[in-house]
Amino acid sequence: MYQGGYTGKILRINLGSQTAKVEETPEPMANDFIGGAGFGIKLLFDEVKANTDPLGPDNKLIFASGPLSGTNVPCTSRMSVTSRSPLTGAVGMALSGGYFPVELKWAGYDAMIIEGKSEEPVYVSIKDGDVKFRSAKKLWGMKTTDTQQIIKNDLHDQNVRVACIGPAGENKIKIASIINEWRAVGRKGLGAVMGSKNLKAIAIRGTGKVAVADKEKLKAARKVFTEAMKESEVLYPVFANTGTPMVVDATSAIGIFPTRNYMTTGEYNAAETLGVEVQMTRNVGSEPCYGCPVGCSQLKLAKTGAYEGILTEGPEFETMYSYGGVTGVDNIDAVIAADRLADELGLDTISSGVSIAFAMELYEKGILTKEDTGGIELNFGNDQAMITILKQMAYRQGIGGLLADGTKAAAEKIGKGSEKYAMHVKGLELPAYDVRGAKAHGLNYATSYTGADHCRGYAFQEIFGIPVPYEVDRFSAEGKGKLTKWNQDIRTATTDAPGMCAFLFDMAVVGIAAQNTASLLEAVTGLTFTPDDILVAGERINNLARAFNVREGFTRADDTLPERILTEPLKGGASKGNYISRDELDLMLDEYYTARGWDVATGAPSREKLAELGIEYVADQLN
Repeated sequence: MYQGGYTGKILRINLGSQTAKVEETPEPMANDFIGGAGFGIKLLFDEVKANTDPLGPDNKLIFASGPLSGTNVPCTSRMSVTSRSPLTGAVGMALSGGYFPVELKWAGYDAMIIEGKSEEPVYVSIKDGDVKFRSAKKLWGMKTTDTQQIIKNDLHDQNVRVACIGPAGENKIKIASIINEWRAVGRKGLGAVMGSKNLKAIAIRGTGKVAVADKEKLKAARKVFTEAMKESEVLYPVFANTGTPMVVDATSAIGIFPTRNYMTTGEYNAAETLGVEVQMTRNVGSEPCYGCPVGCSQLKLAKTGAYEGILTEGPEFETMYSYGGVTGVDNIDAVIAADRLADELGLDTISSGVSIAFAMELYEKGILTKEDTGGIELNFGNDQAMITILKQMAYRQGIGGLLADGTKAAAEKIGKGSEKYAMHVKGLELPAYDVRGAKAHGLNYATSYTGADHCRGYAFQEIFGIPVPYEVDRFSAEGKGKLTKWNQDIRTATTDAPGMCAFLFDMAVVGIAAQNTASLLEAVTGLTFTPDDILVAGERINNLARAFNVREGFTRADDTLPERILTEPLKGGASKGNYISRDELDLMLDEYYTARGWDVATGAPSREKLAELGIEYVADQLN
């Protein structure tokens, strides 16, 4: 039995009946799925039936932090939010940091399941075991910062932590996010799920503590972890001062920072206008997550033109891409302003920016006209047009309304061959890496259970040249199936499930990740974990997520990449001439499915593999 880490309680909230009840956290679930994304996917598979309307009352929204969250292990204030995605129809799982995750644990809960739909706008306030349903009529229509402040005032507690939606979530925009303070549960449209339930916000405050099974063992495990952090050549001397935008320089150097809807990747150096040197002229401080000694989250202040005086947390690397590189905008102050606006409206910065870039290409090709855009000159680099369309998106107005549900849906409405310019996988827009120059990363986009998602199986071997578990050639397709399986499993089990910041994985513990996680979990929970157990847990979670998608009708045919990635070689830069051919993708998929023990023809997990992982019951639902 677990002795620490877990509170032993799951809070189930029904918005329709406005009731809340507490259930026990099952020990087998703790052993097999660890927490965080593992808990979310397990509960999603078991409780959300096939073909459930993502925006209907039967879909569920599952918040879960990991067993390390709320302890003194640094960089572990992380949570997952899981649902059936309205954007893709697949598993929708996104992560967030800040203070909300630890507050959830201190309030006494390992997870929180939101179900049903309120008749009127509502927000839920939680203080330890006290759960109340409060009217959100006066909050409806508010942006996220105002929503959070009004709730803090209403509750007479400035330290309450709030996760809320903005107008985009209220309007069920399928690229809507959930915002908690400066942090976003950004991708897969989970804000729309919250809006569909008439749930404006969740406010939480906890006064409890998280028990630790063996404090001496934890002290020893924590020392190994923090020493690895100190010894990193990147973490403190660089990353702590610049944050994720340092990756603009790194990806530009190897020719994979996407520009102009992936048409001109590598043809010019975006680092000159969006890189670290420029970014540092806008930095005014940092906003660390709870218990983080690194503080990578940078605050930036716009200093010129119409954007002067706008402050934002970030923009992170992905947003430098989505409102900068891929849209052709080279004004860093415009990127700062767009980032703040998206957070206030509750829009995912990646999907919104890529959708705008898609429309920009269509406009320049004549597929969209001024009549279609409402008079907006939608050329690449037009930052004012980008800002205007972001506002339109949140309210389903004008051309923004056409783009509000992502590129896949927009292309289906526009037609005229526009689908070949839509940069998405399974409906989820591509993140900030042109995978024509990083083929394992590309295979991860194709096979990730959420769609095109860099976080699920990040190929750090290709992006940063880290030779773990071995050195790879980023241009080769050979061996990438086995590597991608490993990348997905280890990251799931060492970051997404226990509640650990993924940046620590890449920059500090990549060589000892499984052992580090096993040692920390054993010390905190009192359960027994070996490094092999950790990897198997990651494999189990990925298989269950895949099974959910198979049950929803996804097959091998959906494990693909945009036409541009498959047919157009890069024209410039350090990755010039490279692309992922359809033959290469098929080769990688065959190897990937074989490594996973899945059916090569369909991409479905086999009964034998599911039985090996202790979840054979799942196979009965896939026939």
